[in-house]
Amino acid sequence: MSVLQALFTLAVAVTHITAAAQAAAAAAAGMAQYDLTSVLAQHLDRHLVFPLLEFLGSKGTYAEKDIEAAKLALIEKTNMVDYAVDIYQQLNQTDEVPESLRQRRVEVVARLKSLEAAVKPITEFLSEEGNVKLLKQDKAQNMAFLQKEFGIGPDQIDALYHFAKWNFECGNYSAAAEYLYHYRTLSTNPERTISSLWGKVAADVLLQEFGPAMDDVLKLKELLDVDTFAPVAKQLQQKAWLMHWSLFVFFNHENGLNALIDLFMQDRYLTAIQLTSQHLLRYLAVAVVVNKRRRNVLNDLKRVVAQEAYEYSDPVTEFVRCLFVEYDFEGAQEQLAKCEEVLDGDFFLVAAKDAFMEAARQFLFENYCRLHQAISIKSLSEKLNLGEEATEKWIVNLIRNARLNAKIDSKAGTVVMQTQTQSAYEQLLERSRGLGLRTIDLSNAVFGAMRA
Repeated sequence: MSVLQALFTLAVAVTHITAAAQAAAAAAAGMAQYDLTSVLAQHLDRHLVFPLLEFLGSKGTYAEKDIEAAKLALIEKTNMVDYAVDIYQQLNQTDEVPESLRQRRVEVVARLKSLEAAVKPITEFLSEEGNVKLLKQDKAQNMAFLQKEFGIGPDQIDALYHFAKWNFECGNYSAAAEYLYHYRTLSTNPERTISSLWGKVAADVLLQEFGPAMDDVLKLKELLDVDTFAPVAKQLQQKAWLMHWSLFVFFNHENGLNALIDLFMQDRYLTAIQLTSQHLLRYLAVAVVVNKRRRNVLNDLKRVVAQEAYEYSDPVTEFVRCLFVEYDFEGAQEQLAKCEEVLDGDFFLVAAKDAFMEAARQFLFENYCRLHQAISIKSLSEKLNLGEEATEKWIVNLIRNARLNAKIDSKAGTVVMQTQTQSAYEQLLERSRGLGLRTIDLSNAVFGAMRA
């Protein structure tokens, strides 16, 4: 079974697991209706689901017993047998070890010994730094060199792939990342080379090595973009998986929000969102609202949110639709009040909660004042869910930091917006953002057409 097929099998299993927990806790947790864990899990490796379940457990979104049951159902299919035993004993309040897990441990140990023996020649070669430096860019040349000088052939290279995968399933992500890296430099098998890169992304994420993970995501994107011969359904599925996996990276990398917008807004990836993963609009909306330097993509965001509102909506996307599409300020205010709790319960967005609320209030303020020219501070405080004094201080800070072209009329108790236009240079910069990636996307499409 390929990695992609295995992920699909996992998707079905996790959907039932987490959906059951959702149904049991929906009445007790109002915001559980906006939890996307069961949907996201359909596009993730089972190991990547664990951090999400740990987060839900810490938030108390679902009953602890349901969270532990979901963990056990996931981990039973991995090689992390001792961890599975711990969860089983805790869940069932017993010291007994199920026979199935005893047998599984025996199988894991036996398989590990077999793989260690098969991979020993190449791991010994790789353990010497001087040996690694002897390798060239040409993989065929490397294979000939390894066969002649060290007796390492295709069987040992394949064993390295299986050994890396076994380490990953055992939770030894550091070793898995290292072996997968070396495998990619040696392998001449295209399918397994891509598969190993998926594994490397997952291992980097679980190790919280988000710099290397970003590099791996970009490499994986390049490989997927030039694979124009694959069936359309498979291309859409792989792009959807890449966007889901990349969430771990984009919300933990210093340039992650820009990278998220660049990826999600490319035509083929935006198509994948609209056809298979409309829930990703929540993350795209947050990235755009928070990133003030990327307001050039706001019109595209408004368009796709409006188009997909019948298929998917939550307080975040509804805030965007109400404010920027419908100019429904009362509706936007109502949705913004819900956004804070939604973001606080989202594994990927919890750290961006404060930045989003601040940026969203500023958008709400600017758009309302732009239409009304002037607005009372009392009325504005109600719309921003802030006290009058806090609202006035907030507006003063916006003006002081040159983020807002407005003035306060103290006598009238109002805020008046000033006319603000972009210079020709600013307009040029805004229009040119993102053109580089669009050009690359177009060149890849042309290259694919030429190959066809």
